[in-house]
Formats: sequence, structure tokens, C-alpha cells
Amino acid sequence: MHSVLDGVLAIHNAFRTDMAAIDTAAEAAARGAPGLDATVERFRFFNEILSYHAHGEEIAVFPMVEEVAPLVADTYAVDHQRLDVAFDSLSNAVSEHDALQTARATAAFRFHLDTHLAKEDAQLFRIMRERISVPDQIKAVGTMSSTMPGSRVPEFTAWIYPLLGDDDRENFTRALAMIMPWEAFAPGIPLIRDAAGDGFAELTRRMPELVG
Repeated sequence: MHSVLDGVLAIHNAFRTDMAAIDTAAEAAARGAPGLDATVERFRFFNEILSYHAHGEEIAVFPMVEEVAPLVADTYAVDHQRLDVAFDSLSNAVSEHDALQTARATAAFRFHLDTHLAKEDAQLFRIMRERISVPDQIKAVGTMSSTMPGSRVPEFTAWIYPLLGDDDRENFTRALAMIMPWEAFAPGIPLIRDAAGDGFAELTRRMPELVG
């Protein structure tokens, strides 16, 4: 049975995949390879998306978890603050045009992010799944989604689908369909098709409703 929370975990996997690639590129730049500016701009977009995601968790997930597991969410809020500090360190390294420090800051950010996401997957969203009703889960994920401005959705869609495997693409797309009425979801299908590329055929095999 598909859960709207599986869509959130798919986003986590996209973060992991992209952050690993960014870290690799930053390390290569520190060793003399060209392309640091492109890597930094990619990371800025990544952090923007991560910020929307974190804010959504803070306003939608954390309060629900607090009701059924008091004090648990506080530790995740601290993680978010530490990730903000890590991003500031990266920004400082970039402003000084220091490729080595940029690579070090990127590696530190990746370490903190991987630890944070692993904790969320193992505890926070397990609590959501086991102790929060399905309607409230859908409500929380819908609120999380609403924190991203509509103007950023096309770029976000183009970013996430290439980072996902077939299972995560299905989970993420089904989650979108759960939190939106069909008339709001359907206009985004062409964006999904373009972003998924060759993977769209498998996605439509699993979700025939995407092609009507």
C-alpha cells in the first residue's frame, strides 16, 4: 500500500543523490578541475529546495509529532539550524574564492545532511507513519508542499525526477496525486513527463492514469 510519506522519503533520496554529486564536483574543483562556479550555483539551488523542505517540516510535521511523541522534534529543529550554519560556512568559502575551503565546507554539509536524513527516516517519519492518522499525514505533506512558491515548481520538477529511481518516482508522483485534487495535479503531468525522460514510460506503466 502506497503512503504519502513514501513521497517524502523519495525527496530525501533525491537530496542524498544530488548532494553526493555536488560534493564530488567540489572535491574535483579543489584538485584543479574547472567548473567550481557551476557547482556552487547548483548547491545554492539545492539549499533553496532544502530550505523549503525544512520549513515545511517545521510547520507541518514537527507539531504533529510533538503531540504523540513530546520533545522528539526539538532535536530535528537543532539539525536544521546546524545545516544553516554549514551553508553559511560554504557561502563564506565561496565569497573568498577558496576552492579547498569550499570542498571542505561541502563535505561537512553532506555529512550533517546524511546524518539528519537518516535520523528522520528511522525515527521521525516512522513515528508519523505509526502514530499519526493517514488523513493527517496527507494534510502534513500537503502543507509541506505549499511552502514552495508555485513559480519554483517547474524547476523543482526538472531537478527531482532525474535523481529518482523507478520506485521513488512512483512514490513521489503518487504522493503528489494524494495531496492535490486531480484538476490541480493533471496540468503538471507534462512537466513530469519532460523531467522523467526515458523513465516516464515505466512510470506510466505503474500509473496508467498519467496518460489518461
